[in-house]
Amino acid sequence: MAKSKKAIEKLEDIQQKGERLEVLINLSKKLRDKERRVAIPFNDFLYTTSSRPENVFRDIFQLFYDMLHYYVPEGEDEYEITSESIGFVHYEASRLFAEDCANPFFADRLFANRIMNLGKNLLQRSEVNYIYLFEGPPGSGKSTFLNNLLKKFEAYTYTPEGTTFETLWRINSAKLSSYKQLVERINDLTKNAASADNLLADQIYSSAHNRLLTQRDIDIACPNHDHPILQIPKSYRKQFLEELIPDEEFKHKLFNTKAYEWVLRDSACIICKSIYDALMDDLGDPLEVFSMLYARKVLFNRQMGEGISVFNPGDQLIKEPIYNQNFQTLINDMFQTDTIKYIYSSLAKTNDGVYAIMDIKENNIQRLKSLHGVISDKVHKVEFVEEHIKSLFLGLINPEDKVHYQGIKSFEDRIITVKIPYILDYRTEVEIYRNKFGDTIDQVFLPGVLENFAKTIISTRLNSKTSAIKKWIKEPEKYSNYVDSNLFLLKMEIYSGNIPDWLDDEDIKQFTKDIRKSILVESEVEGQQGISGRMSINVFNNFYNKYTREGKLITMEDVKSFFIKNSTKVPHSVPEGFLDSLEQLYNYHVVQAIKEAIYDYNEQQISRDILNYLFAINFEANTSVVCPYTGEKIEVEEEYFESFERLILGSMAEREHLIRFRDDQQKTYVTKTVSQEMKLNGKEIQETDQFKNLFDRVIKNLKENAMAPLVKNDNFRRAIQDFGTSGFNTHDNRMKKDVNFLIQNLKSKFNYTESGARQISLYALDRGLL
Repeated sequence: MAKSKKAIEKLEDIQQKGERLEVLINLSKKLRDKERRVAIPFNDFLYTTSSRPENVFRDIFQLFYDMLHYYVPEGEDEYEITSESIGFVHYEASRLFAEDCANPFFADRLFANRIMNLGKNLLQRSEVNYIYLFEGPPGSGKSTFLNNLLKKFEAYTYTPEGTTFETLWRINSAKLSSYKQLVERINDLTKNAASADNLLADQIYSSAHNRLLTQRDIDIACPNHDHPILQIPKSYRKQFLEELIPDEEFKHKLFNTKAYEWVLRDSACIICKSIYDALMDDLGDPLEVFSMLYARKVLFNRQMGEGISVFNPGDQLIKEPIYNQNFQTLINDMFQTDTIKYIYSSLAKTNDGVYAIMDIKENNIQRLKSLHGVISDKVHKVEFVEEHIKSLFLGLINPEDKVHYQGIKSFEDRIITVKIPYILDYRTEVEIYRNKFGDTIDQVFLPGVLENFAKTIISTRLNSKTSAIKKWIKEPEKYSNYVDSNLFLLKMEIYSGNIPDWLDDEDIKQFTKDIRKSILVESEVEGQQGISGRMSINVFNNFYNKYTREGKLITMEDVKSFFIKNSTKVPHSVPEGFLDSLEQLYNYHVVQAIKEAIYDYNEQQISRDILNYLFAINFEANTSVVCPYTGEKIEVEEEYFESFERLILGSMAEREHLIRFRDDQQKTYVTKTVSQEMKLNGKEIQETDQFKNLFDRVIKNLKENAMAPLVKNDNFRRAIQDFGTSGFNTHDNRMKKDVNFLIQNLKSKFNYTESGARQISLYALDRGLL
């Protein structure tokens, strides 16, 4: 029995060791596949080039663009209300800046568009001879942004999608004349040497034989990370690629677009060119030369300064060139010439890579200035050797540090500033709170209240003197129930990509492409003041700790009370009247939610009414027609038109307003709905913008009147108060049905808890909002 037990234990031990070995093998395979850099013979590399040229022909600017789109999917332009897009889209950038990052960075819509537009400009080569300085006030998250960006860029280069190639020379020393001469020399000395000569033979053998005889293949890496295709002489390169690449569509892009201009324009670095020339002089056969040319995956390693170098203000300036005397001697011995100078600067390590300066202070001031000529001309001198540098130069700067280059016109012209201000999108500000305090914080707030806290913080960051939004809204007083005197609440919605539903038709129509552009231009000067990102966390922490109570949700009244009572403790004051306006807008949304929750109409019939109307407006009054969308017969009369139009425009609308609305709808139906969306795009009429717009407006109007019968009933409030208790059963069935419908819809459609739904319904009734 004891032997059996020991045998079982031994088997279990063997099994556990086997499992651990299997885990180690799996890890080894993953590391090998990801980390190793196998040198590829140039001929094999050309096969890859022929079959997948898009993956092969990428410089740093194309690679950066591809990296952005690897992590960030194509944006959605739900912000646009017309076909005149200004490209202000919603980008989901969390994979780039937040996921798997120890210290996440949250990009609002404005900044996400800036960074994605930067990628587009780099791809189009409209802005490549520049350094990009990300400018923002202290506490805006600049360092976090750049560290996360570079971390994800480095990680991307280790994926199959992020692979790029560099030149490696693998010299077969046995084919060189120097090798043959050395062998002959040693053989002669070995045969004829007396004992006195043996010492000379040993010296020759030890100094050269060990390097050239025993080490047949000697690797010489290009320190400038030259793309292998650059080793094809420039004068032959286009014809060579014409014959190599079968894809005609790609070849057209390769030879005619700015993104690939470097393929035909750039030359190999002086080290590679010298090696090529020396091999040609020695071997005389280009095929023999190219047999020693290899391609390998570029290693981007920030810690080693390979491909990515990041300099902090205290880092010492690197002035001395990088030089290896032993390796230089080997090259000289191998080629029997001193024309190959294996010397380069630290800039070569980030050639076709990223060179980043964290802050323009201390040593980084001089470091920035020393880049002037390199950025302008892409040329750098290392002793007598000329380097051609093409890197993506990035940097961080505080507004006050711009004095270090202001006034130097030639330098200013080479700097592009990308603003990275405090967050101006309240949804993103909320994401920061959730990240710091946990996703569960939503559970202690009534819906919308957490967002209102964020809006209050953001109100301190906005400028009251921006004119574009005031030029657009010519009569702001008509929105006094929804917006503050500075129109900050409207501006916040625009910055978040939202067109508020309380804007009237005329102002929506005036929200033209030019107006939208001018508002976004003015956003460049916003967010440079007010409560910083770091301060915001502290303010929210104080608020959260003060108002979080067992069994009670945080309300809008709590937010208002906190900022009024603690005005001296909040670092920057909230604009006068903003909190009152915010409360009014909150009340509006509460009312809309309650009306939506109590709304119970036949939407199928509403849809049929809209379809009949859209068809009928194409005919004169006193006409009978059959609608092809519903099959229903319509008696087209003026009364028919007016009854539908007043449902949308209101019972008090002037007749001229009704006719103008009708004409606009008929024009849209003919020129856009039928001609473009249905005929060209193949949409069903229910999928068109016009139908959706009318449907939303009808529903909105019906909801406005949905509460009227219930509000006048005194039992309605008592039934809400009794909901969830035994007293609820004392109410009549109709009242119980209506209240239950209201509570359940508030929960399912607007994320209220049951107690929160009761609380907000009583809040609206007691304040006379309904």
